[in-house]
Amino acid sequence: MKRWVPFAIVVLLAAGALVVSERREATAEVGPYAVLHFIADTEREAGRLPFEFTRLSDEEEIRIGNEMASRAGPLGVPAGDPAAVAVAQYVERIGAIVASRAHRQLPYRFHYLPNPGFVNAFALPGGHVYIGRGLLALMDTEDQLAGVLGHEVAHIDRYHCAERVQTEARMRKLQLGIVGAVLQIPVVVFQAGYSKNQELEADSVGLDLAVRANYSPQGMIRLFEKMQELSGPSRGRAGSPQEEAARVVFQTAGGYFRSHPYPAERVAEMRRIVSRRGWENRIAERPLAVWPQLHPEKPEQPSTAK
Repeated sequence: MKRWVPFAIVVLLAAGALVVSERREATAEVGPYAVLHFIADTEREAGRLPFEFTRLSDEEEIRIGNEMASRAGPLGVPAGDPAAVAVAQYVERIGAIVASRAHRQLPYRFHYLPNPGFVNAFALPGGHVYIGRGLLALMDTEDQLAGVLGHEVAHIDRYHCAERVQTEARMRKLQLGIVGAVLQIPVVVFQAGYSKNQELEADSVGLDLAVRANYSPQGMIRLFEKMQELSGPSRGRAGSPQEEAARVVFQTAGGYFRSHPYPAERVAEMRRIVSRRGWENRIAERPLAVWPQLHPEKPEQPSTAK
């Protein structure tokens, strides 16, 4: 009898997928990668079910996140670099504004990584959010920064980070209550993307947090469109040194798009969210105040904010 249980589960998942596919508008490309992504999503989403009943308490999550952050290595800003310090303080200020709109009021902390080759952002359980100079250098408005930080806060707010640490602990047979057990979970697992549903959820929640903090949702959309362009063929066009460095990262390691869903699908979904929520007129964006610190070779910021 037990031999039939896995088979029955697969049949039920397949039937459910057919029902959902019939009722949900198709937004992804058709091909073998879409099939692989569906399988990965099914496995990840099925793996989330037990956590709904054994979720970490906020106190446990905060303790684990603090332990991971304290032992994550030299991620801070050099005290002797006033430009980096100014950017770090700016990131902290904008992050605090966005995080104040989150449902879960955890001790959110925002960290700037002054590595131009780090074209990414990620979050740890309990409230730690990191963003690299490589990603910040692609931005031209504060609204874009607010959108990215909102996206990462959403991964924490919606328990994605907590579930990731529980998944890793289960795979590695770790007891999270034992001191030092968290050290065996590398921070890099939080730099990788989440499932398609979780990423789309973080996009939606992140946009909402940014808008409720009086930022334009167009900032996040424009940034994703720019990253989408950089992740594709260069077509002979030369960009800034930061853009060319980002292009290499996107085309090799994937950077912020290391995971699915495809950039085009995420942009399309964000546009639908803007339309459904009546945010079309929220187009005015604020200049990125730390542009001169990020671009000392070109301190005058392009006129992109509307």
